[in-house]
Amino acid sequence: MEFSGKNILVVGGSSGIGLALVKDVLAKGANVFVVSRTVSDEWPATVNYQAADVLEDLSALKTFLPAQLHGLVYAVGNINLKPFSRFTAQDFLKDYQLNVVGAAMTVQQALPALKAAGNASVVFLSTVASKIGMSYHASTAAAKSGVEGLSLSLAAEFAPQHIRFNVIAPSLTDTPLAQNLLNTPEKREASAKRHPLGSVGKADEIAAAISFLLSEKSNWMTAQVIGMDGGMGSIKMM
Repeated sequence: MEFSGKNILVVGGSSGIGLALVKDVLAKGANVFVVSRTVSDEWPATVNYQAADVLEDLSALKTFLPAQLHGLVYAVGNINLKPFSRFTAQDFLKDYQLNVVGAAMTVQQALPALKAAGNASVVFLSTVASKIGMSYHASTAAAKSGVEGLSLSLAAEFAPQHIRFNVIAPSLTDTPLAQNLLNTPEKREASAKRHPLGSVGKADEIAAAISFLLSEKSNWMTAQVIGMDGGMGSIKMM
């Protein structure tokens, strides 16, 4: 199988895109390690779990992780949308800490195991709002832009160790995180119409793209930001 014998860490793997990814790589033979605040009843018993909050101390990862780590996915995020005048300094700081600092500290803890693998892949998640201006997205877009910058810098620094860093930048995806934006037929239809392809994203579609970036099929890809956004980031429909 594609990930047979490979160790994959998913941070934020208890719901949404992270959970879809856990299922995907498990089905492809991976040994899966999950770090999250909560447990999912959809995990099989083979999942290795460490309870942790990325806003707090992550030093427990050093003893939790295997000696070799072939893939790391930081699937943590939030949707913090409101008019700019209502954002506080704490909003910006928390979003940055959750998305950028959490990703950086996770990679720091996992770095020895990533290096030991000899050929490893790290995938972060951004948003289409980092590419195009979207109202009410000031804090989220700023934080996710930081994620993209972090990925580019780490891709350069660790290319000699054959650790690849890439980013998937989705638009609105049907996950529990987006429930309030998609909880009526009217909201769902309006959101779908905003995308050139006429639909919102699905968690398993995003997970499939991440799985590709984790696999050896993408061994010559690093420092890329890949839009999975129904065309929103590149197409203007007439």
